[in-house]
Amino acid sequence: MNNNPLLGKKILITRAREQSGEFATRLKKLGAEVIELPTIEMAPPSSWKGVDLAIAQLKSYDWVIFTSANGVKFFFHRLKEKGKDRHSLSGSKICAIGPATAEQLRMKGAQVDYIPKEFVAESILKGFKSMDVKGKQILLARVKKARDVLPQGLKRMGAKVDVVEVYRTIKPRGGAMKLKRLLKNKEVDVISFTSSSTVRHFIDLLKKEVLKNLLSGIIIACIGPITARTVKEAGLKVHIQPKEYTIPGLTQAIAKYFKK
Repeated sequence: MNNNPLLGKKILITRAREQSGEFATRLKKLGAEVIELPTIEMAPPSSWKGVDLAIAQLKSYDWVIFTSANGVKFFFHRLKEKGKDRHSLSGSKICAIGPATAEQLRMKGAQVDYIPKEFVAESILKGFKSMDVKGKQILLARVKKARDVLPQGLKRMGAKVDVVEVYRTIKPRGGAMKLKRLLKNKEVDVISFTSSSTVRHFIDLLKKEVLKNLLSGIIIACIGPITARTVKEAGLKVHIQPKEYTIPGLTQAIAKYFKK
């Protein structure tokens, strides 16, 4: 069995630099040459007003839902700035969208009460249907731009939902010239996308280029169905998508693709 199925393969990572370490390490262990070119950066919200209001009334929430590890980091950073800690959440149950988010919460000393089977909003809703959330107060801490599937679904179940922006994604400066050069010179075998934001910002960097021509012969790997949908909406083909929407799952799916 080949222990280096990605030997000689050049894989482009588009996720934020502070998040790409684990992914890069896993790919390199399988023989890949990793090119890190972040198409997103994480930034605090434009205003902390909504978050501060939620923190002031944390005791009133029956559930607090975190949809990313980044959301946890920014929320707890603000919690600390307001002179509070994890104990402020002790009266609420906590939902984490997936293992990375749950791990980040545990690192902050918080107990996770629910992780859905699939790491997407629709799966959270499926789980909450059996919990009877009618009349419950729910805090949803998330990125600025996100689908409204979750809050709308919870409201239809009769829950009272407060959505707060705990962080936003912004485009890093520069990178367009390097990206165009890499693609035009066919120096990339795989482009990996780990969120819809990475896809949208990637496309923005190449705005005047004909994407299909530029990406001809390049494999596109997406972490999950929502990211894959964003790629398809741009008229591009998704070649790799793991069954488990995690970085280990994506790494293994890329390796499996090349083993074939």
